[in-house]
Amino acid sequence: MGRARIIPENTAAIFLPYQSRWVLDKSRLKLMEKGRQIGLSWSTAYATVSRTALATARNDQWVSSRDDIQARLFLEDCKLWSGNLDLAARDLGEVALDPEGKHSAYVLRFANGKRIHSMSSNPDAQAGKRGGRVLDEFALHPDPRKLWSIAYPGITWGGAMEVISTHRGSHNFFNQLIREAREKGNPKKISLHRVTLEDALADGFLWKLQQSLPADDERQEMDEADYFNWVKSGTADEESFLQEYMCQPADDDAAFLEYDLIAACEYPEGTAWTTIEGRQLYAGIDIGRKKDLTVIWILERLGDVLYTRHVETMRNMSKPDQEKVLWPWLDRCVRSCVDATGLGIGWADDAQAKFGDHAVEAVTFTTRVKEALAYPVRSHMEERRLRIPYDRDIRADLRSVTKQVTAAGNVRFTAERTPDGHADRFWALALALQAAGVQPMQYAYQSVRSLGRSGFDDDDDDDNTGSSFGRKHW
Repeated sequence: MGRARIIPENTAAIFLPYQSRWVLDKSRLKLMEKGRQIGLSWSTAYATVSRTALATARNDQWVSSRDDIQARLFLEDCKLWSGNLDLAARDLGEVALDPEGKHSAYVLRFANGKRIHSMSSNPDAQAGKRGGRVLDEFALHPDPRKLWSIAYPGITWGGAMEVISTHRGSHNFFNQLIREAREKGNPKKISLHRVTLEDALADGFLWKLQQSLPADDERQEMDEADYFNWVKSGTADEESFLQEYMCQPADDDAAFLEYDLIAACEYPEGTAWTTIEGRQLYAGIDIGRKKDLTVIWILERLGDVLYTRHVETMRNMSKPDQEKVLWPWLDRCVRSCVDATGLGIGWADDAQAKFGDHAVEAVTFTTRVKEALAYPVRSHMEERRLRIPYDRDIRADLRSVTKQVTAAGNVRFTAERTPDGHADRFWALALALQAAGVQPMQYAYQSVRSLGRSGFDDDDDDDNTGSSFGRKHW
């Protein structure tokens, strides 16, 4: 079954070599930077069960996952291993960890009285707990530095701390720990492991995977090179692939928005974020047709926080078909901002004619306008006044925007055009934030001569030859 070329030396072994090295490492502090979905959390669950179930075990284990769903999944893996190893273990379900019930964990208790507590990402839940630590998907926690600071003292009286994660940006504390270990003498004495997708395939991962897949799964027909390319083709962009699968953190110095900044504003896993709770809706629409996407982004204001309620993309749709999607939303919104650059002029004019200038603002993208639109995205994220969905395409769009300073000292916001657009989701969000702004846009008239050709953004196939005289600009 399967066409994998690399067969593990011991096909009867439960674990592949890279998993075995991790499980057998008894270091007090160990760290794994890994590619996604290569079985490291699963093998970590085995190691956690093995040491907790021993008759001589002295410590409970405290597992921190990135969210509630992952916490439950980790405990399910532990239950599976306890059954496979014929160990007496009782699932206690969700148990409160403090009298007020502020923190809870999913608990598995063994015959020796020791327990595995699997928790979501709140670092405060680690405070005051003694025993071993497993920090799964460490970089994806809202505040990895705080989590390390609170979890580390818990192993003072025994136990080890294991950190497992993919990367999330070069500025993330996870990457700082790795660089400290590799480049600065490893003062914390961390046992460092690294497994990329390529490393896993070289150890027989594809063969192992094909043994568990249905016979008609398309991956059965792949060899290692085919599988590698298949995974790569499914990622949002090159940066995402290198970070998620090849252990190369994305360069936060090059991007306008850092990964941690974006992640801190994303809804927790499982949130019903499309539920509209009030009536203060605002829309941002970035117009595209052939090369780029048309994107509508809907925000709802609740207090001083703006919550994303809807994001929709359209490609290669006629103007009437796009209007069938856009107009009902604009009709519900208090205010909307529409991209009026190039071919967007027609959309903006028609929207204003239908809903009124007071409800729809036409925004022509110039270098100065882009700068004024971009910074509020960052400031809302920094101040935690924005909530956005966790979506790989949205995250890739937000990451794709870079700030460049020209030789003349002018600031330009650019993004590489990809098959998935031209940072269209970023600009739709920026326009939605502008629509939700407390103060209306300030206007001034500029002639074509004073604006210059460089003032236009070549955002689609349109050649942007329409005159800007008499149109509204910042």
